[in-house]
Amino acid sequence: MSELVRIALFQDKWAGDKEAMIASAVSAARRAADQGAQVMCFQELFYGPYFCQVQDPTYYSYTEPVPGGPTTQLMCDLARELHMVLVVPVYEEEQPGIYYNTAFVVDADGTYLGKYRKHHIPQVAGFWEKYYFRPGNLGYPVFDTAVGKIGVYICYDRHFPEGWRALGLNGARIVFNPSATSRSLSQYLWQLEQPAAAVANQYFIAAINRVGVEPLGDDDFYGTSYLVDPRGQMVGDIASDTDPDLIVRDADLAFIEEVRQTWAFYRDRRPDAYGDLVAP
Repeated sequence: MSELVRIALFQDKWAGDKEAMIASAVSAARRAADQGAQVMCFQELFYGPYFCQVQDPTYYSYTEPVPGGPTTQLMCDLARELHMVLVVPVYEEEQPGIYYNTAFVVDADGTYLGKYRKHHIPQVAGFWEKYYFRPGNLGYPVFDTAVGKIGVYICYDRHFPEGWRALGLNGARIVFNPSATSRSLSQYLWQLEQPAAAVANQYFIAAINRVGVEPLGDDDFYGTSYLVDPRGQMVGDIASDTDPDLIVRDADLAFIEEVRQTWAFYRDRRPDAYGDLVAP
């Protein structure tokens, strides 16, 4: 029996200020709701530029508490109005000087469910993230929402298979991967890694990337957001590589059971044989 969930993904260009980015996201959520979307995710650090292209304390001003900040409250109100689960990536302040790259999850009735903090923090040219973020410390939570169990993995995390697997073992059926990734560095991997992770862990992955050239860098973010199924196949077309785009796709969660009964990866795992992988 089908278990269809309609998923919306929104990729956007930097509009010049935080308020304009939030307004754009809210407008996209309303359009998605008009198309019947039940769950939606925005891009990494959705209301700001990707400021990690430079190291400048000015951008600490983009932090907010989660929960308790204005964006959390706005998105709780929006989710309640639209009856839509929302996955919202922001720049979180835990306390002065302690900041995280975070995505929070709001249920379709407007209830704040919790947050995921990005675990793996890069520090290479154009991605100076250790200047801005502490590594995540909340594990790999799975949120029980109106559309089922969902997880979040953020951008650079996607290069590390352990978190994908932890989310699967914790029961995720859809994992959202909001990102800010540029064309010259990782476009080839973008088309490869999430489909491979979907196959290895046998769930749906929704990959969202921002788009356009931003004032702080000269390389462009290439969009091409997509939904991939547990066999590694794209669900519908991939989003634009140059323009803001809203895509709405249907995921049949019943397909997960069919795939897991065909490819019994969870049954055949050998955690007793993997001890060396986590040895100090």
